[in-house]
Amino acid sequence: MKTETEILRKSVIPLTGGPADFDPLIERSRNKRVVLLGEASHGTHEFYKIRAEITKRLIRDLGFNAVAVEGDWPDAYRVNCFVQGIGGDSEAIDALGGFKRFPQWMWRNTDVLDFIGWLRNWNESVEDYHRKGHHDGKFATGFFGLDLYSLNASMKAVVDSLQEIDPASAKRVATHYSCFDHYDSDTQRYGLLAGSGMSESCRQQVIAAIAELHVHRDSYLGRDGTRAADDFFDTDQNARLVHDAEEYYRTMFRHDVSSWNLRDRHMMQTLLLLMHHLKQTRLRAKVVVWAHNSHLGNASATSMKQRGEFNIGQLVRDHFQEEALAVGFTTHHGTVTASSDWDGAAECKRVRPALPDSYEEFFHETGVPNFWLDCHADPKVEQILRNPRLERAIGVIYRPDTERQSHYFRSTLPDQFDAILHYDETRAVEPLERTVEWTAGEVDETYPSGL
Repeated sequence: MKTETEILRKSVIPLTGGPADFDPLIERSRNKRVVLLGEASHGTHEFYKIRAEITKRLIRDLGFNAVAVEGDWPDAYRVNCFVQGIGGDSEAIDALGGFKRFPQWMWRNTDVLDFIGWLRNWNESVEDYHRKGHHDGKFATGFFGLDLYSLNASMKAVVDSLQEIDPASAKRVATHYSCFDHYDSDTQRYGLLAGSGMSESCRQQVIAAIAELHVHRDSYLGRDGTRAADDFFDTDQNARLVHDAEEYYRTMFRHDVSSWNLRDRHMMQTLLLLMHHLKQTRLRAKVVVWAHNSHLGNASATSMKQRGEFNIGQLVRDHFQEEALAVGFTTHHGTVTASSDWDGAAECKRVRPALPDSYEEFFHETGVPNFWLDCHADPKVEQILRNPRLERAIGVIYRPDTERQSHYFRSTLPDQFDAILHYDETRAVEPLERTVEWTAGEVDETYPSGL
């Protein structure tokens, strides 16, 4: 009688590094409006590189025209301007200059840099294609952020944008936003004091700023077509982000699920608004989403459900049904770029071999180094995978000493993802700014034996 491992081994499709590796995924993505590409850590080279390669094919072969990432809106929109050939940045590395907040390496790394350069070249080729009279089959692609941490940067963006339309209005909005000046741009301090009732919240001032902006909507849109619509959409997203971020920071100290759910609801709303804007201005909205597995896998299939948490993956599945595809990434061992504490230095850390009773260990036992697995292609495999197992999640912090408590949760994989890309041994993503701590970890090749 075949073991579960043998049954799984016969069902996986090995990845060889060849051009046909992702053909099954591309085929599964036909007729999808949203493709979610996850990651099991925020610091693994293979996850970034392979996501980029898959995204290139989705853009080239299936006409996807937006990449939406787990990054802040204003920082990502600066990249969007660069890849669209507008704005003040002349090089890809300059366009990534907005990502200054911890953890910088999430977006300021060599793999993202390469992809941004490719995207700029792709859009230039599309423009040339259209200039020659062709109008079908190739679409310019944007780059956008879904997250809500950039309260201060978004406030500045709203005021700066209004300054060009109506300086008096910009001054009034700046006055509304000055409510936050008492906290010296420290969003966590604001959240602690306002959330605990120790000081007044800025909620009403934030709402007033949105109202002020919308008074000038016609002034924005009365300028020059698509560019004007893009400018207003950018400003409006920043104003909405300020609203949601204010609430997020007030709820983050409650020690309940409010802040997590608010953040993922914001990401979903941003995705829907982005798709509506693209449909209105480009007549097409097909989006690739990059974020952590814990955001993109269906939360209702994991232990998150017991805590009352949902995520953008669950919301996308509920909203788009068969028009969405969710793909997770896993690894068994290797290295990862992560910190030991929040706001700590980027380190190149060893990833411990996956724990027993985990999906990662089960995949490792197949002996297939890298593979693609459709979670629903084989009923026998699907049934095997339905036995709940542990799954590892490494964010921007990795603490191997408390790994079971800090980095594992229980899931039912076929309900969480449609497919999995497993890379058994992976290496750390390379930051554009290499710290002493990162370089020291990179050369530690004799861990853990010391021999």
